[in-house]
Amino acid sequence: MAPVQTQSHEWSPVVNAPTQATEIRLAARPHGVPTSANFDVVDTDIPTPADGQLLVRNVFMSVDPAMRGRMNDAKSYAPPFAVGEAMSGGAVGEVVESTVDGFKPGDHVLHQLGWRTHAVVDATKVVKVDGSVAPLSTYLGVLGMPGLTAYAGLLVTAEFKPGDTVFVSGAAGAVGSLVGQLAKLKGAKRVIGSAGSAEKVRHLVEDLGFDAAFNYKDGPVAQQLAAAAPEGIDVYFDNVGGEHLEAAIASMNLHRRITVCGMISQYNATEATPAPRNLVQIIAKRLTIRGMLVLDHWHLQQQFVSEVAPLVASGEIKYSETVVDGIRNAPDAFLGLLSGANTGKMLVRLS
Repeated sequence: MAPVQTQSHEWSPVVNAPTQATEIRLAARPHGVPTSANFDVVDTDIPTPADGQLLVRNVFMSVDPAMRGRMNDAKSYAPPFAVGEAMSGGAVGEVVESTVDGFKPGDHVLHQLGWRTHAVVDATKVVKVDGSVAPLSTYLGVLGMPGLTAYAGLLVTAEFKPGDTVFVSGAAGAVGSLVGQLAKLKGAKRVIGSAGSAEKVRHLVEDLGFDAAFNYKDGPVAQQLAAAAPEGIDVYFDNVGGEHLEAAIASMNLHRRITVCGMISQYNATEATPAPRNLVQIIAKRLTIRGMLVLDHWHLQQQFVSEVAPLVASGEIKYSETVVDGIRNAPDAFLGLLSGANTGKMLVRLS
């Protein structure tokens, strides 16, 4: 079966080269939920590469939940975006001009200067990708950072074992959807997902092979999870936090494991959010709870791609992409991501 995609997006070269570049800048730091007023769309000159650099015309850019944290002026594992300057994030593009041996116009590269149509990038900070092996967009999704996050978070951080019952929150997203499929392929006894709509629940079960799924908006998460996992759960992969984490702790079996990858339910909070009310169960159940960042697992990238790429090509692993067209619509794509408008990976097609 071919990969599940929300939109077709075959890449083709632009016949008439653009004469200007466009970039998205952080206009102001948000308080609570971001709005379009937090972004500026600015037309500027196409930059010129210096020695050791490439000029790249971006084809696809990624929007990710973690970008919300970088909009705040707070110390974290990644520096905050600067007000008045272009934002950044994963992108894949075509080399237009090269000053470096080993790269030529027409090559495709993965880098971290998205949120703009054209980027000047140090050659040491790009990775060549091959659009004939897999669609260029997949290097930002199922074969990119979200895919590696799912792979390492499940197999390394959560120490998944065959026979485990696995619960994934945010299961219809780019990370969660792969966590569930990998768990099934590697021998999970049961895989359960939560999502925010009836269509996403259907997608998890019918398209991705989850054993059960529920819409967290339909009632208390703890009750729905208990019904879906009457024998308890062994692994919880947390993308949401809040009520989901509390429900998972309640359903965890003894000596089991939780990977905390994200807490999207709290990203827009303007005040400190309360912890789960049942943390005392961590003691009685002797649970292991670990936070994870994909930055700690880049050494697994080659192993991950070599293992997962054939499964994607064969259709054993399916993926979805929600594609928004045009750099000027990138802020709307990001705001849509935060509100759950995507199924699978949210991307902006720039060309």
